[in-house]
Amino acid sequence: MAVPPRTHHHAFTMKVAAAYMLLKIAGKEGSSAEITSVIAAAGGTADEAQLTAFAAEIAGKDLDAILAEGAGKIALLAPSGGGGGGGGGGGAAAEVEEEKPVEEEEEIDMGGGMDMFGGDDAGGGDY
Repeated sequence: MAVPPRTHHHAFTMKVAAAYMLLKIAGKEGSSAEITSVIAAAGGTADEAQLTAFAAEIAGKDLDAILAEGAGKIALLAPSGGGGGGGGGGGAAAEVEEEKPVEEEEEIDMGGGMDMFGGDDAGGGDY
């Protein structure tokens, strides 16, 4: 399914939308002044043009309706179908393959005084 083209440009940022949602969760109105104070409390600044655009976009809408509308749009972006299972096949070729013996590695003492914490002076004393 194809993603519908954008019909309008959103001139606000995620920080404005996030501040609004935090305010709504807290039972607040979500006014421009409240959004500005939330963004300021987080160390950011709110752009008046972004706030105006955001207010126009959400005017008269319920947060639950906004979230439901967004969830529907995200569903359009979800991968559909997919790459499949990768195939089982192989049959006879898989039966012919033999298990190879695993060779064990021997530990080799390289010397060199590799004591990280300075307990052995064999490494030169600098480290």
